[in-house]
Amino acid sequence: MQRLKKIFVILIFLIYFYYTNYVISPTVAIVNPLTIEENIFLDNNKYNFKNKTNQKYIVVLTGYSSSPDETDDDPWITASGEWVSDGTVASNFLSLGTKIKIPEIFGDKIFVVKDRMNKRYDNKNHIDVWFPTKEEALVLGKKITQIIVISD
Repeated sequence: MQRLKKIFVILIFLIYFYYTNYVISPTVAIVNPLTIEENIFLDNNKYNFKNKTNQKYIVVLTGYSSSPDETDDDPWITASGEWVSDGTVASNFLSLGTKIKIPEIFGDKIFVVKDRMNKRYDNKNHIDVWFPTKEEALVLGKKITQIIVISD
C-alpha cells in the first residue's frame, strides 16, 4: 500500500511538471538560488566589506573556543592564517583585519576580525568572540549588543 502511495505521488508530480512546463535550470539555481533573507540586523548590506570607521552595528554576540566540534579541521588557525589569541573574533559581514569594540560587554577592549563563521551566518550580523576554553565561551551566552568599528 505504501508503495502505491509513493508511485501515485510521483505520478502526480510528473503530470504537474509536464503540464506547467516548470523547469529549474541548474545554472539558474546556482547563479540565483532561492533564499529567504532575514534582514533583522543588516540594513540591507550583505557582505559589507567596505566598513566605515565609527560605524555602529547591532549584532548577535556569542562565544566560541578551539574545540573540534565548534571549528573546522585546524581549530587553532583562523581564516586569516593566524593563530587564535585573546581579542580574536569571527564575523562574516566584516572584513578580516577590522578592529572593533564591544563597549556594553567588554568596555574599551579592542577585538580584531581574524576568523569566519559557518556559512549559515552569511547574511546576519553575528560576531563570535574566541575564548581559551569552552566553559568561558558558554558563560558569555548569546547576547544582542552594539559594536563599533574602529578601523577597516
